[in-house]
Amino acid sequence: MGSDFTLLLMDKKEGVTSFSSLYPIKKENKGKKVGHAGTLDKFASGLMVVFVGSATRLNPVFSSFGKKYIGKLKFGVETDTLDPEGNVVGESSNIPSKEEIDEILPSFLGRQLQVPPLYSALHVDGKRAYQIARKGEEVDMEPREIEIYSLRALSYESGILEFEASVSKGTYIRSLARDIALKLNSRGHLIALRRTEVGPFTLSDIGKDTFTLLDKTNLFSTVVMDGKKRKLIHNGSGLDSSILSDTDKDKPYCFVRIDDELYGIGEKNHKFKFLTRFQ
Repeated sequence: MGSDFTLLLMDKKEGVTSFSSLYPIKKENKGKKVGHAGTLDKFASGLMVVFVGSATRLNPVFSSFGKKYIGKLKFGVETDTLDPEGNVVGESSNIPSKEEIDEILPSFLGRQLQVPPLYSALHVDGKRAYQIARKGEEVDMEPREIEIYSLRALSYESGILEFEASVSKGTYIRSLARDIALKLNSRGHLIALRRTEVGPFTLSDIGKDTFTLLDKTNLFSTVVMDGKKRKLIHNGSGLDSSILSDTDKDKPYCFVRIDDELYGIGEKNHKFKFLTRFQ
């Protein structure tokens, strides 16, 4: 598949920002747009979906995918950033038992309102929330609707809970950790976080080619176009009338084939348009 349209997965390491982690890819693809779906905090690691070239047009779609994480919540101390890099803002001597944790975790399932962390990239009055917070100014974070699909404890030892959470777009695991601790009459913050899934993708999919990854989303059908109209198609005219067949008209994107060859990738909206062409 053409390098001007590339989708790839990477495993971000701890201690680097999501932006910095893209540097090797940007260096390899000079002059092309490079983007990613879903920022990971600097202290976190795990799966990131990266777009190169015209594949960046798919960013809004991929950013809407749900995600799965494994986190470690330390009870007894809350930091202003809700992660290991922040300053302590609250402490509690109440360290819950495993039984107490198991009892309250189901109450976090489903749709709910969540207050994002003060230290986040969300915009508040035209500025990033973390920029306001760093100045010591008060930040009014509006609750946002999120959904938690699954939440389970993996292990618990010495006041540290390892858990797995499957969540919707926009969910902050740092806020989830804070809220779990508060519900248990304690305080807490994340000391580790790893993203293991984004939509249909898992860490085991790293290294797979663009076509395989796109196919795995189940968002693409196969459209066959009339090869006799190749010139018109190439010039961008008569696209809709050139379509001979579509394996699933309800799917928003498609692989376009002409004369039994993969010609490009298209978006089916009110009017067909190409996202990229390989010939």
